[in-house]
Amino acid sequence: MIVDPRVTEQRNPRTADIDLASPAEIVDRLNAEDRTVADAVRSQREPLAAAVAAAEQTLRAGGRLFYVGAGTSGRLGVLDASEIPPTFGASPELVQGIIAGGMAALTRAQEGAEDRPDGARTDLDAAGVRAGDFVVGIAASGTTPYVRAALQHAKSLGARTAVVACSPPPAETLAAADIAIVAVTGPEAVTGSTRMKAGTATKLILNTITTGAMIRLGKTYGNLMVDLQATNEKLVDRSERIVAEVCGIERAAARAALDAAAGSVKLAIVMQRLGVTRDEAVRALEAAGGVIRRVLKDAPPPVR
Repeated sequence: MIVDPRVTEQRNPRTADIDLASPAEIVDRLNAEDRTVADAVRSQREPLAAAVAAAEQTLRAGGRLFYVGAGTSGRLGVLDASEIPPTFGASPELVQGIIAGGMAALTRAQEGAEDRPDGARTDLDAAGVRAGDFVVGIAASGTTPYVRAALQHAKSLGARTAVVACSPPPAETLAAADIAIVAVTGPEAVTGSTRMKAGTATKLILNTITTGAMIRLGKTYGNLMVDLQATNEKLVDRSERIVAEVCGIERAAARAALDAAAGSVKLAIVMQRLGVTRDEAVRALEAAGGVIRRVLKDAPPPVR
C-alpha cells in the first residue's frame, strides 16, 4: 500500500463508507469533520499573531500584502484581498491576490499551472513585488511548486514571507518562509479534496491576518466598521446607523454629518463629536495614526 506523506492526501477512516450514507448522514459526517477545523487554526495562535503584526508593520511602512496560491488556495487569497477595499476603505493595491494561471483560474481550473515555478516568478514580477512587501504563500498540501517558487523569489527580492498550509511543508518551503502557519486539519472527508476542511481553515486564517491588521491600523472603532466604503444601499444604511449610534443623533442628522464628511464614517464621527471642520478632523486622525479611539479618547457606546 502506498501512503502519501501529505496529510491532506490521506484517506479518512471516519468517512470510508460515506457513499452509503443518506443525505442527513452525509451532513452529519461532514459537519463532524468541519468542527475540528477551528481547533486546528487555534493551534497556530502564535504564528498567526506574528503574521498579523507583520502585515500591520508592512502596511504602515507603505508596503503591500500579497497572497499567492493555486486552485482553491489561490481563489481564497483573491477573495480575501477583494473584500478589503469595501470593508475597510483601503486601496485595492494594499492587499492583492495572485493565483496560478491568472484570473481565468478563478472560475475554471488551469491544468498544470500550480506545477510551474517560472510562472510564480513571472507573476510576482508583473505585480511589482519588492522589498518591504509581505508575501503569504497558500498551499493546502504544503508542497505546491508554484507557491514554493513564489516564496523563494519574494525572499530573494527582500520581501517578508509566510506560508499557510494544512499539511507540514517540506524543508525547502519552510526555509523560504519567515512565518509558517500550519493548521493540520487531517484527511479530508473526500480524499484529497482540500476545498473542504483545508479550505475552511485557510479562509479562517486569511480572515484573521487581514482583519487583525486592519483593526491594528485603526480601521475599526471598537468593533464598528468606521472606514467602510458605502458602495451600495446596505452599506449606506450601515454608515448612517454607525454615525447615529456613536454620536447619539437621529438618522437625518447622521446623514447630514456623512454628507459634510464626503461619506467618510470616521470623519463624520470626529467632526460631530468634537465639533470640528473636516480639515481639522483629517489632521487629528493623521496625528493619531488613523486610530479614532486616540482622537475621541473614549470607547464607543456599549453594546445594547
